[in-house]
Amino acid sequence: MYRPLFCIIFFMITDDKKEEIRATADIVEVVGDYVKLKKSGSGFIGLCPFHQEKTPSFHVTPRLGIYKCFGCGESGDVFSFVMRLEGIGFLESLKTLADRYGIDLPDEHVEGEDDRTRKREGTFHALKFAGLFFHRQLLELDDAIAARNYLEKRGYDQKIWRSFGLGYAPSNSALLKAARDEGIVEEYLQEADLIKPGNRNEEYFDTFRHRLMFPIFNPSGKVIAFAGRILDERKKTAKYINSAQTPVYNKSEVVYGVNFAKNDIRKEEEVILVEGYTDVITMNQFGIKNVVASSGTSLTPGQIKILQRYGNRIVMIYDADAAGQSAMERGMDIALGQGMDVRLLDLPDGEDPDSFVKKFERESFLTYKKEHEEDFVTFSIQKGEKNGNMESPAGRSASIKKILESIANIPGELDRQFYVQHLHQKTQMYRKGSDRELFKELDVILSEREKQGRFRQMRGGEHTGSIHPGTDNREIFQENDDKTTSRKRISSHKRPHYEMEIVRLLLQYGENMRRFIGHNIGEDHFVDEDIRIFYIDIMKRHIGGDEISVEHYMSREGPYPSLLGDILLERHTVSEGLARRTGGTSKKDKNPVLTAKSAMKPLRLNYCESRRREIAEKIKTEEPGKRVKLIESLSKLQKEISRIQKTASDELFEDPDFLKKGTASEKKKFEYKMKHEK
Repeated sequence: MYRPLFCIIFFMITDDKKEEIRATADIVEVVGDYVKLKKSGSGFIGLCPFHQEKTPSFHVTPRLGIYKCFGCGESGDVFSFVMRLEGIGFLESLKTLADRYGIDLPDEHVEGEDDRTRKREGTFHALKFAGLFFHRQLLELDDAIAARNYLEKRGYDQKIWRSFGLGYAPSNSALLKAARDEGIVEEYLQEADLIKPGNRNEEYFDTFRHRLMFPIFNPSGKVIAFAGRILDERKKTAKYINSAQTPVYNKSEVVYGVNFAKNDIRKEEEVILVEGYTDVITMNQFGIKNVVASSGTSLTPGQIKILQRYGNRIVMIYDADAAGQSAMERGMDIALGQGMDVRLLDLPDGEDPDSFVKKFERESFLTYKKEHEEDFVTFSIQKGEKNGNMESPAGRSASIKKILESIANIPGELDRQFYVQHLHQKTQMYRKGSDRELFKELDVILSEREKQGRFRQMRGGEHTGSIHPGTDNREIFQENDDKTTSRKRISSHKRPHYEMEIVRLLLQYGENMRRFIGHNIGEDHFVDEDIRIFYIDIMKRHIGGDEISVEHYMSREGPYPSLLGDILLERHTVSEGLARRTGGTSKKDKNPVLTAKSAMKPLRLNYCESRRREIAEKIKTEEPGKRVKLIESLSKLQKEISRIQKTASDELFEDPDFLKKGTASEKKKFEYKMKHEK
């Protein structure tokens, strides 16, 4: 029986090794992979990758090895930056930077390593192996002659093959055999969608067979997926097949070629979006490098956010057929909705980016683009004129309304205003009126969208989480059958666990706990409005000596009964459920004071970070004379935030007086008793 030789090794990384990685990893270089930085004094500045902004407020200080955004308040070191931008954990960020800078890590296995990290590491390893395997098959295998002929016919030399990692997947399941010989566990091959189980799940087979292979990379250059192109077009099968979703590949958040294009997008301050993989490769071969493709999918908001890390201007070039034009319209609206500066370009009839650049080369393409690319309003009007839609009153009205629908996607009110005025100027010859009617129609569209958003919330928003931008997501009022009004609150996000924990502790552990918590946090620490109301009510009743119990709040008006259900259900963990089923016991609050401290720490941290963001916003608009005090306050808050982050929750808050009175052994054994337990 086959026994896998390969296993993923996790690393026990010492503090010395972490500091070696930190000292070696150039934070300016690492951040520069995602942000266009400019020298400013002793540091660098750029547009923040964590929020949308037009004026740079993101600072990198190489001397200290930190970054800081004075717009949104995000800050940290090189590790936290990689974690946030790549969506990975701390261990993976260490390994990513160590790989990048050639730092060896010790081969010490850590028991109980996080399963998600293990799975991601194994999947990455399998994909890297597959990428090298496919490329070697393209170069060496006799059966790959069709793939080599195809690439040569398109004018791609072996330098391009190597640059883009192009490969060939053999007809049989050769990848599976080679991976087994290398000792790669089948679990990781399957997780990477490189193999699939047979009909009876007895044997696996390769996902990609007899296809030209295009590896898909993440922004840092790791292989995360593949696209396989058919070589025998006489076969009735899909022209391309793409990797399925995996632990490392979410196709709605991946853009093909971004790892090659990111620096040139920053340099040109513009990204060119095309449809196909070969469009990207050909344009690169001819020296046009700020180009990407949407990775075989319709354009998504997640893909636009990736591109916005490097530039905010996008030029879309899609095929002239109906499918291409329809995809371009959808993509245009998504890009507008994310606040991008959108330009569109139609190539001459019968041409796509690949064929046009091959015929006329780089300079002619750039000249044509400069002369013919248009903003979306002008492009849409010209398209309407070309199709004859502007010849009749009904056609003109429909075309103008369609453009207004696109303008309504733009998040900024001022930007919408400019585009409406631009639309007015461009359609003056057809309308003979003022821009007032256009603004009225836009208001109707926005109002209708708001109504639809509210309706969706009432019908299914609680379950689907589909909240439309621009609508009031906080409250919906509805009357019940006996004409009394009750409030139903729909939240676009889950209530913070630690806020719910605070209320649970206040309810269940008596006056001592209420004094302890009330001494350390206030009502302004709570983000969730309902939880804040609950906290205020408990504290008022505590001061007044009134009853505070689960029974009392179950009999109160909304939102208390429904909130109480959420709060009490929150405490039952998986281990508690298992204990009940197996007849054992599992008690969550072995030390309720420590539980309270653990909940108060994120509450305090979030409050300080919120205050920091408020002050940072004030600094932007305040008079120079008043900024000094605000900057001092900001500095104090930052120090407090750093203290909270670095201090264990047990040490962050002093023990309550009723614990201090006891001996050390008493403190250790201390445990609250609920009424029914006494």
